Amino acid sequence: MRRNIALLLGVSLFAWGQAPPPGPPRIKPPKKEKETETQTLPLPPEPPVAVIAETGKLAFHISPLSAKGLLTQQVHDALKALDRVNGGGTFVKLRAFVAGTGDMRRVATIVAEDFSDKKMPLPAVTTVQVGALPMEGAQVVIESISAEKKTQNPNGLAFFSAQRASDARKAITQLATGATSAGAQILEATCFLSALDEAEGARAAALAAFPAAAVNFVQLTRLAVEREAACEGIGRLQQPRKAPVEFLDAGLGVMVTRPKLVFTGAQMAFGDQEQALRLAYGRLGRALETMKASYADSLVMSVYSLNRTVADKAAALGPEFLGRSAHPAGSTQVVEGLPSLDATVAIELMAAGP
Repeated sequence: MRRNIALLLGVSLFAWGQAPPPGPPRIKPPKKEKETETQTLPLPPEPPVAVIAETGKLAFHISPLSAKGLLTQQVHDALKALDRVNGGGTFVKLRAFVAGTGDMRRVATIVAEDFSDKKMPLPAVTTVQVGALPMEGAQVVIESISAEKKTQNPNGLAFFSAQRASDARKAITQLATGATSAGAQILEATCFLSALDEAEGARAAALAAFPAAAVNFVQLTRLAVEREAACEGIGRLQQPRKAPVEFLDAGLGVMVTRPKLVFTGAQMAFGDQEQALRLAYGRLGRALETMKASYADSLVMSVYSLNRTVADKAAALGPEFLGRSAHPAGSTQVVEGLPSLDATVAIELMAAGP
């Protein structure tokens, strides 16, 4: 009995001193992968409602037409072309005429993206849709105003209202006559046409009349009721003027020697009611205030509308805001479309700076 107990005790002690039999291998739980954080790209800033620049340093360019690619590529290419000829100046204002079925709202977005990427100040932007451009496949042409580093216009500038005529050649002749009477050299001219079949002849006439000018031709709507043309222009004054602002007779235009000018982007009205138009003017007034200017300083007003009735109604409200004695230069045009489907009219202003 004692022997059996001792034997059992010995076996137990021997078993206690041995390592336990190996169990199944321990499987480490897989490392919890860190979830990829969703990155939200910041939206590009919107173009400013108004920009101010020195009158004497302003330069004017028009992007070349291109049929390469769709609207987005053509806008990028147009901006690159303008940047090349700009000479390192600061862009102040862009006016884009878009043809075709592309989303014209992309223009302001692309401008904001491109300029932000290059860390360049954003210009004010106006975009309107027209019927066609004088090149098959071309979907956009952009007019630019930039502030150069050196003085370009020592005597100031003249802004000529759109001269209306039955055809482009007559409109160009009227613009040339007005520029001669004001003592100005045309630097840029834009002709709004009812049909593009006269564009080539009109271009030859414009180059003969304004050899140093950049000239732009657009067909305002695809189906024009009446055949007509209207040409507006910007000229460099050749002689000093005594008055800082001189409005020309018969609404021909305005001569400006004020040291600074304010350019707004177009403000849209939604609907044809008077209250909607007043809201657009109100936004323009606030845009001018950001540059310490006011309605009373307005020099040029451009109105773009989907029909003549609303266009005339918007223009008729101008004196109530700008002043009863105000006769700003500019034009009122019926266009194919505006950046918002609900918009009926868009208005932009240029004013004398403080």
